Amino acid sequence: MNEIVTQQFDAWNAMAKNIAYVAWAISILIVLYHVIRLATMSDAKVKYDYINKSEIRTLWIAAIVLIIGCCFYANANVGELSPLWIFVRGFTTFAMGMIVALIIQNMLKFYYPFFIEKRLKALRYKPRVSPKTGKAMKLLGEEEEDAYLDEGMQAEENVFSVDYDVWKDEETGYVKIERYSGHLHALQCPECNYQTFKVVREEILKAPSVGEEGQLLKHFQCGYCGYKAKKTVTLRISQKFEESSAATA
Repeated sequence: MNEIVTQQFDAWNAMAKNIAYVAWAISILIVLYHVIRLATMSDAKVKYDYINKSEIRTLWIAAIVLIIGCCFYANANVGELSPLWIFVRGFTTFAMGMIVALIIQNMLKFYYPFFIEKRLKALRYKPRVSPKTGKAMKLLGEEEEDAYLDEGMQAEENVFSVDYDVWKDEETGYVKIERYSGHLHALQCPECNYQTFKVVREEILKAPSVGEEGQLLKHFQCGYCGYKAKKTVTLRISQKFEESSAATA
């Protein structure tokens, strides 16, 4: 009888270790897939969007799979079993797994954005190469880029919902327009210093008109400490939009 029980324990221990190894392998493959996919992306904007949308989520999934593997490995040395022992081991494993998961989640949510923000900024302003000449293109300023944005695009920029970057090949006139979210990422909170200070609501106090500025009130709130702040932003209708409105009238 004892020999049968021992064999059952051995079978469980071997299976638990195999599950742990498989989980660790999957976790490593997830990270490797992410790294390789980034390495194969030559377009800076494509890489920017992929990092912005997928990197934190991918790392979180890999971390969860890794933790699951650790939980199985921690229970791959069973030598005795009883209802009380099952409860103790199960509860301890679950509690430790949850603690580690919470630590990793907080790191990805509150600390990792500092690192990712620098990478995204570098990618956004990395000189674009013209497909026409193979030379570096020029990033146009706010006033220069209006000549290449239609009225809808300018309206989106005026209310800060979208931000456009316009790159121009001055030799051939080729233009590339890239679209970015107006509220790109969380700012550093002035209260707790975490990268968790975001715009939660916008309120137009005064709509801009031709020849007269408007005002937009932006409400900020920290996702970590709850600190709130307000900022008033001036809204203007671009010269190009003014000319178009006058012509239509």
